Amino acid sequence: MLAPYLHPYHQSLAPEQQAICERLAELINAALPEAAGKIWHAHPVWFLDDNPIVGYSLQKKGIRLMFWSGADFEEPLLAVRGQKFKDASVFYNAVEEIQSEALQRCLQKARSIQWDYKNLIKRKGKLEKINP
Repeated sequence: MLAPYLHPYHQSLAPEQQAICERLAELINAALPEAAGKIWHAHPVWFLDDNPIVGYSLQKKGIRLMFWSGADFEEPLLAVRGQKFKDASVFYNAVEEIQSEALQRCLQKARSIQWDYKNLIKRKGKLEKINP
């Protein structure tokens, strides 16, 4: 079942984009049941101990699924790397493009491989690796 906070975001999307986001939310919630999800900076994001872990948003290339610490996952699925931080992403334009097994591996790594984004401002833009 889709969490109520996701409804407004998903309803703002085209039907194929909604289907992608609903599938992503389902997979994220199943793999990270302890994660707290909310709308953050206008799109859905899941947090572990207030640290952002994974989220998605509509961009020109499609639905971007981003892992905040994904650059360290060593997963070919996450081919789009951030320039300044440790994020990595994949873009989807159809539900059929979602590789459930690869995504499950990334979601499991998201729990154990984390950079401390929640204290980024306090540390004046310096990221530190944390051991959850």
